[in-house]
Amino acid sequence: MTTENSTYKKIGVASFIMMLSVFSSRIIGLAREMCIAFTGGAGGSVDAYQVAFILPEILNHVVASGFLSVTFIPIFAFYVTNNREEEGWRVFSIIFNTFGLILVILIGIAFCFTPHLVKWLAPGLTEPELFNQAVKMTRIIIPAQFFFFAGGLFMAVQFTKEKFFLPALAPLIYNIGIIVGGILLAPHIGMEGFAWGVLAGAFAGNFIIQYAGAKRVGMRILPIIDLKNPQFVKYILLTLPLMLGLTMTFSTEILLKYFGSFLSEGSIAALNYAVRVMFILVGVFGQAVGVASYPFMAKLASKGEIGELNKLLNNTLRYLCLIIPVAVLFMVLRHEIVVMLFQRGRFDSEATKLTAMVLPFIMAGTVAFAAQTVVVRGYYAMQNTWLPALLGTIAVLLSLPLFFILMKWMNAAGVALALSVSATLNTGVLFTIWNRRTKNFEATSLYLFMGKIILISCGMGIILWQFCHMLQVTIDNTCLKGALAVSILTGLLFFLLFVTAGFIFKIDEISVLLTKLYKRLKMAVFRSV
Repeated sequence: MTTENSTYKKIGVASFIMMLSVFSSRIIGLAREMCIAFTGGAGGSVDAYQVAFILPEILNHVVASGFLSVTFIPIFAFYVTNNREEEGWRVFSIIFNTFGLILVILIGIAFCFTPHLVKWLAPGLTEPELFNQAVKMTRIIIPAQFFFFAGGLFMAVQFTKEKFFLPALAPLIYNIGIIVGGILLAPHIGMEGFAWGVLAGAFAGNFIIQYAGAKRVGMRILPIIDLKNPQFVKYILLTLPLMLGLTMTFSTEILLKYFGSFLSEGSIAALNYAVRVMFILVGVFGQAVGVASYPFMAKLASKGEIGELNKLLNNTLRYLCLIIPVAVLFMVLRHEIVVMLFQRGRFDSEATKLTAMVLPFIMAGTVAFAAQTVVVRGYYAMQNTWLPALLGTIAVLLSLPLFFILMKWMNAAGVALALSVSATLNTGVLFTIWNRRTKNFEATSLYLFMGKIILISCGMGIILWQFCHMLQVTIDNTCLKGALAVSILTGLLFFLLFVTAGFIFKIDEISVLLTKLYKRLKMAVFRSV
């Protein structure tokens, strides 16, 4: 087997593991949102719960907890591939001790000034009871950021060693913790129970288990802090733009809650439910492939094999284009999806209408969010963090007037549309500049392929919408059974159109994807028997 085939096989296995993890996490995440919807509906208490994440997410961003894999992996991989692992553990210890101490101090400061910070971050949340709830839940969630930071480093070590199983468990256990906290505590203390679940899930899934996994591959934490270490300085230079920059993923959570706080009660909740549905596709396709392929991107970049890196990036993005028709299906079935997932308990028909109205505008940005998770990792693999951070920050700042205008014009749907437009422009600019810098001449065929998929998806959308509308005339889609029936029948037609389009328009990616899925499912069934 050639080195190239071996690499792609490893990426395939790693991607499958991460895809299973992300898919399972998204399913459990949906179960989490269903529990939240059942408990609080699309009401003010859920708005307060969502606002409680703003300050912790900012802390997480400041120490770049979410970027530890992409900034630390290239540095640590250098030591591993050059048989200098002892030096690698020294650098690891310096980063862990220094940033861990900084984060603990910031957590203490944020805990003391929580009321003032929440008032600044969600100025539209003026109802006293809801504001107090948001403050209390923020203080419960804040300490979890240390567990995310430490776990991010522990997972980065495992990724470098090409160990994916235990890191894949982190989001699963985290979401289970939230659900258990909600089920056990919400009947007594309301939405605060979910906040305690966040803390417990982060401790178990992102800290304890990842610590065990990192120790298994030889992790050593030395009691040292050396701010002058050259590799620590290099890590600072790589990570600083990510700390200061505004990525679309980070900004999504902040902007939706900031602008949503000015809208009617329940708008933040509805936007959040819609985003979680969209992130199912982004996570399963974009995030899973991006996380799994990044260590291999980093190794190709370290060897100077830019042609192979572009080939890997282009092939990955071609498969991600297949998200577009699936997103169109979700748009058509927007009402049925919300009914099936959330309409129970305190989540009534009015909450369904509000969330279903927002969902299509969120889904419009699905492919941009998915592609962004892959494209940005190309920059990180080249150890270029300044440019994507700068472009992301500019995109977010330029989008603020758009958010304000569309919010005034379309309310919650306007905020959702502004998010999708911003994500699309940001990803497009990132990829265009990447192509020019790396002379990625094959990108033209990728653009043509994406255009073909968009046109096919529009045609499929028209057919699916007419078919779905016809079903809605005879089937009551306001109840669970009716929504499920409409979704199954429309889904079957979608699958038929999807396969037919692949055959007629000679889209090899569709047949390859279906073949791989069939083989994986067959293998899973065979093993279970």
